[in-house]
Amino acid sequence: MAPRSILVIKLGALGDFVQATGPFAAIRAHHRSDRITLLTTPPYEALAEASGCFDAVWLDDRPRALAFGAWLALRKRLRDACFERVYDLQTSDRSSFYFHLFRPGPMPEWSGIASGASHPHANPDRDRMHTIDRQREQLTMAGIANVPEPDLSWASADLERFSLAQTFSLLVPGGAPHRQAKRWPAKHYHRLAGDLARRGIPPVILGVGSEAKLAADVARDVPGAVDLTGKTDLLELAALARRSTVAVGNDTGPMHVTAAAGCPSLVLFSAESDPALCAPRGRRVLVLRTADLGDLPFDRVERTVEALIGS
Repeated sequence: MAPRSILVIKLGALGDFVQATGPFAAIRAHHRSDRITLLTTPPYEALAEASGCFDAVWLDDRPRALAFGAWLALRKRLRDACFERVYDLQTSDRSSFYFHLFRPGPMPEWSGIASGASHPHANPDRDRMHTIDRQREQLTMAGIANVPEPDLSWASADLERFSLAQTFSLLVPGGAPHRQAKRWPAKHYHRLAGDLARRGIPPVILGVGSEAKLAADVARDVPGAVDLTGKTDLLELAALARRSTVAVGNDTGPMHVTAAAGCPSLVLFSAESDPALCAPRGRRVLVLRTADLGDLPFDRVERTVEALIGS
């Protein structure tokens, strides 16, 4: 039988992309002899290529509504590839619209929520399911029964340029700039950084470049603290997590990376997001939640970190 042409759609964001690594592996195992293409966005290209799950990685330019030329180019590319089945793991309005770019046909088999899909995720409660459970059920409905947990234990990168201590911890004190309520106060991260340094596991602080001032506040006068905000790609982030003793951070993408890489991880949630729907999962992943993270006591976090380090 000739190999089939399969398309997987996953555009972002970081936490969602990491949580799709289990479905990626399941699709690869199910379509072992087929050619699988991933349609994604630039931040995830290198990670997707390194995963071994895809024969090709395409970048989506995400055309604007009135960019007719770009839409026509995307339609032509999709139709010319003659995809026989599509797994839409993004399941957004945008990715569902891509189903209709194949009209007037031939139409591929489609796993997702697009109107007219051959293998719809037909659960009216899907939006009240955890992301991992929702994608697992979607693939089960499409004939793929064994979907593993998210996994980045395979990710590797050369970390020599960072000149890190043999033993270290990870702190992720930032997050989406427009959602400050999802952040535990910087003063508490600074205190935790000092405690970790005194334990002999100095903190490496992670985040985007715009969080440099926050990182400086956390690292101030902490012996051995290293600021890597804006200096790591996703493969390096996963490799750091694989070596780290523990990671502590807010509900933000890098904490999904640390969890999937197998690092003991503590993730802090406020009322801004629901861990029952989106928290990282793993044998060594713990979650603390308070309505207002400003009210989360330092001592409670400290005890939980101690438990993770000892696990």
